[in-house]
Amino acid sequence: MALQDEIKKRRTFGIISHPDAGKTTLTEKLLLFGGAIQVAGAIKSKKASRHATSDFMEIEKQRGISVATSVMGFEYRNTKVNLLDTPGHKDFCEDTYRTLTAVDSVVMVIDSTKGVEAQTEKLLEVCRMRNTPIMTFMNKLDREGMDPIELLDNVEDKLGLAVCPLSWPIGMGKTFQGVYSLYEKSIVLFKAGADKQSKLGEVVRISDLADPVLDERIGQFAADKLREDIELVTGVYPEFNKNDYLAGTITPVFFGSAVNNFGVRELLDCFIDIAPNPRPRDTTEGPVAPDNPKFSGFIFKIHANIDPKHRDRIAFLRICSGTFERNKKYIHVRSGKVYRSNNPTAFMAQAKEVIDTAYPGDIIGLHDTGELRIGDTITDGDKFSFKGIPSFSPEIFKVVVNEDPMKTKQLDKGLLQLCEEGVAQLFIRTDGSRKIIGTVGALQFEVIQYRLEHEYGAKCRFEPLGFVKACWVTSEDSNALDIFIKSRPTQIARDTESRTVYLAETRWSLDREIAEHPEITFHTTSD
Repeated sequence: MALQDEIKKRRTFGIISHPDAGKTTLTEKLLLFGGAIQVAGAIKSKKASRHATSDFMEIEKQRGISVATSVMGFEYRNTKVNLLDTPGHKDFCEDTYRTLTAVDSVVMVIDSTKGVEAQTEKLLEVCRMRNTPIMTFMNKLDREGMDPIELLDNVEDKLGLAVCPLSWPIGMGKTFQGVYSLYEKSIVLFKAGADKQSKLGEVVRISDLADPVLDERIGQFAADKLREDIELVTGVYPEFNKNDYLAGTITPVFFGSAVNNFGVRELLDCFIDIAPNPRPRDTTEGPVAPDNPKFSGFIFKIHANIDPKHRDRIAFLRICSGTFERNKKYIHVRSGKVYRSNNPTAFMAQAKEVIDTAYPGDIIGLHDTGELRIGDTITDGDKFSFKGIPSFSPEIFKVVVNEDPMKTKQLDKGLLQLCEEGVAQLFIRTDGSRKIIGTVGALQFEVIQYRLEHEYGAKCRFEPLGFVKACWVTSEDSNALDIFIKSRPTQIARDTESRTVYLAETRWSLDREIAEHPEITFHTTSD
């Protein structure tokens, strides 16, 4: 099949939301419709008998939350769908931000009982920076929540994003009977507990809402209410315009209940119809189009010990142009070395299978011995690098205290590998050899501690430090930079790439240093 045909077949997207909005549950149901799994896992506490396919780390199963991005692929309607389920918790937002550089569109999940929440606002800002197309799924309509019109207003007011409802709920909570698809002109009648595909709701085709069949199936009161709602919605909100959606200025909205499979198929079918194919990507040499025959891609995520039995380290590569071929020699741009993969893999969460070829939009796993880093570019010979995959400035800092000196080697290896994953950032103070871990969220320390013990056999504890921000410092005046560094020995550290980092004790002191040293540039990302 020609490269152009392969590109047209692909959709690569991420799912974003505030914690507990139902994002991972929706992921499971999309996999269910795609035939990738037969029974959906429950996203609940550690007592749950089944866990989400995308929550494969042991700590995720115990906590009932996603702490790392999962990559999954499936076929639906002759389309290869690459789905990236991201953490919703703010403490893991850095992983989500990087993942959003690897997708072409997103599905935003909103809890209809709460409306737009804080983390959703932050994630949308990242999408807006890249004009990423956004589809919205209003979840949990089987519970009593905000009025549908109020939810739409909430999105427009809080997110500054125009809405276009393409489905509509019939009732809510105890009166919830299903959804009406404005996109397909059909009704899906609600049946609770639709865990398997055989338990999906009944689809009733309604070409005209005046059809008395509507009254027979959902009752006159509900039918009249639906007719009023649809008349209002079609009169107030704009008709769907695909170009506006692709430009990121309007979001198609679907209503439903992911846990009960309602509204999910309508969302997926519309997604296949309208979501963008792989798009051009910015590089240091200008945009690279997916149909460029020369291969290129970038690493956006690294994960060690996906399979605890094999202690493997996987680098996740987003293919941007050309065709990736197994065993073919490529160039690792940062090092200038030849790179070849003899066992590239495709993913279903932690399950993997070796593939021979992959195309733009695909996410593949490369077995890594420590050569690859987040942000690295691999090409067919060109020397450009892809842009926009930063490491963010940490705001919480703790010193690592080794609790088992006999396992120092394992601790050092674990800290280095976890920080290379982007779980946290590792700094070493220039006034000694003490290791400092910096994160954007407090929960990261719990994850690091847990993984060090269970994956590397090393125990440690963390002691807090009085720093509030890390900034990478550079200057064209090397003498001025040297003086600055030497006069602040307790506040200067090096990162894993030996770059100089200034650790600020207060926001006020950072602002003062910036004002007093205009010859020095303080960077809040390492990009």
